[in-house]
Amino acid sequence: MKIALFGAGRIGKVHAIAIAQNSRAELACIVDPHGPSAQALANQYAVPVMDEAQALNDPSIDAVLIGSSTDQHARQIIAAASAKKAIFCEKPIDLDIQRVRDVLDHLNAHPVPFMLGFNRRFDPNFMAMKAQIAAGAIGQVEMVTILSRDPGLPPLDYIKVSGGLFRDMMIHDFDMARFLVGEEFVEVTAMGSVQVDPAVGTAGDVDTAVATLKTASGTLVSISNSRRATYGYDQRIEVHGSQGMLQAENVRESTVILSNADGVRLEKPMHFFLERYEQAYANEIDAFVRLVRDGDTSAPNATDGLKALELAELALKAS
Repeated sequence: MKIALFGAGRIGKVHAIAIAQNSRAELACIVDPHGPSAQALANQYAVPVMDEAQALNDPSIDAVLIGSSTDQHARQIIAAASAKKAIFCEKPIDLDIQRVRDVLDHLNAHPVPFMLGFNRRFDPNFMAMKAQIAAGAIGQVEMVTILSRDPGLPPLDYIKVSGGLFRDMMIHDFDMARFLVGEEFVEVTAMGSVQVDPAVGTAGDVDTAVATLKTASGTLVSISNSRRATYGYDQRIEVHGSQGMLQAENVRESTVILSNADGVRLEKPMHFFLERYEQAYANEIDAFVRLVRDGDTSAPNATDGLKALELAELALKAS
């Protein structure tokens, strides 16, 4: 399956690796308005640089992977669907809910295989947790705790255009909550504060936040986010049920444990998302190929993106 990659930045490079390593996928070209970045990545994989029109009009290209800046996602989805290309898009579809709904309407009018890049669903640990929940290993899910803490702040220029912590960072956790619980949420409460850097507040955002969600059946989810974790990338989940508990701990830099008279020392968690979710990115490209080639519709879709963004909006208003 030949895939045109839209975006030659950090996430584009991650997806280029995953496409190149997948035996059922082929990187067809690079599309990016920044010529030097596009050419550098194209040279690395010995593929051509194209503009959007060339890629969308090329009959040999089966799909597009949209890893461009967020403000381009909706427009590129609409263009790719109109060109009858299968689409993988990094989250979010857009930061504006009405714009997302407009995109869903266009996808309904121009149906093509579509997958949204909620990569954490494809982490082997979280997939195993979901499988055990589905198998009834802990009975009825009653409480879920999700901890997600970055090792440090992103650049302030990014924060100003990111849509804010709830839409940019916690949206992954909202999707993970829906993925694990399997129900929609009917109540959302949230609080946010600025504890890492006053400049974040000046930019109109928060850097520390908690949210609580509740389903109609009473299942509760607690989400904790911080833009500062001095010990590495903190990604943990606990699911408590009527018959037991499941826990997914941090993935560490190594499994070596030092024990001596001074105590017991473990390695830190992996530094950031590129390392922590390397396998998840590979798994989601495989899921995209299965969607397009095999009709497997289990991957997150545009509606999942809308639902997560709606939860983010409710949390933002509540905070």
